[in-house]
This record gives sequence, C-alpha cells and structure tokens, in this order.
Amino acid sequence: HVFPARALDPGLVYDASYRDYLNFFCALGYNATAMCKFNETRYACPAAPVAVRDLNYPSITLPDLAGLTTVRRRVRNVGAPRSTYTAAVVREPEGVQVTVTPTTLAFGAVGEEKEFQVSFVARVPFVPAPKGAGGYGFGAIVWSDGPGNHRVRTPLAIRRRKM
Repeated sequence: HVFPARALDPGLVYDASYRDYLNFFCALGYNATAMCKFNETRYACPAAPVAVRDLNYPSITLPDLAGLTTVRRRVRNVGAPRSTYTAAVVREPEGVQVTVTPTTLAFGAVGEEKEFQVSFVARVPFVPAPKGAGGYGFGAIVWSDGPGNHRVRTPLAIRRRKM
C-alpha cells in the first residue's frame, strides 16, 4: 500500500546537505579535479575523513560486515514542536545484532536536529542470508511518536563477511 498523504507530514526527515555529499565524494577518493566538477570551485576535503557509511541517507547499507560497525544518522523534526520519537521497531537482519543509541529522541522545536547511532555486530556462528538476495539480510528501524502518528522507517541491508 502507498500512502502519499503521509509525505506531506513526515514528522522526521534525513537532511543531507550539499556539503554532506561533497564529503561523501571525498570519502570515495575523488581527487581535487573531480571535486571541482561537482562544486564549481575548489573544495578541501575534511582533515578527518568521513566514513562512506555515514552519508545522512534514510537507508543503511553495509556490504561487508565483520565484527562491530557503527553508523551515524541525523534527523530533523518537521512535525510538532514538542515531539518525542522512540525506536519502536528494530527488525534485525538474519545473523546481525542491531543496537540503536539513543532509543529516544526528544525534540523541543520544529527544525531541531538530533543524531543517533546504529551499531551492527555479526553474530557467531555465521548465518547465511536468504538465497536470491545477493548475500544481503534485510531489516528496519522504525521511529514513532505514538500510536496513529508518524512512523519513520530506516531500511537496513546488511551483507556479512564469512569469517
């Protein structure tokens, strides 16, 4: 089912700025010449490199999980001024433990941003992903501000490295 009216009042959004994308290209190893094509002027990549996995995108994909990996995301409140969202659903991909920190995001104003982290740990023993999925297991995190209100979904696609 598709509910297009929900797009008019999403509650939370994952804002990714122009600078976020430039830093993403830096993390991919683009050189200064290539960066000028995207930015039209010189762009200095950050001294502390940004991890590719930390692009502030609504979904999280890890193509080679081994051990512990932590991903950061930022959400902006575009709903009610005083809103509290909880990670109401954490559906783990097969063979992966998922931990969300913090599990509650309390906003005091419209436009306010909050950051959360998602940690992924490959479970032992190795559990292969379902066939036909390219080795990926799928899950989701769903942020909710209460029954009947907003439900903001973060899809997860994780492929474990066989150890």
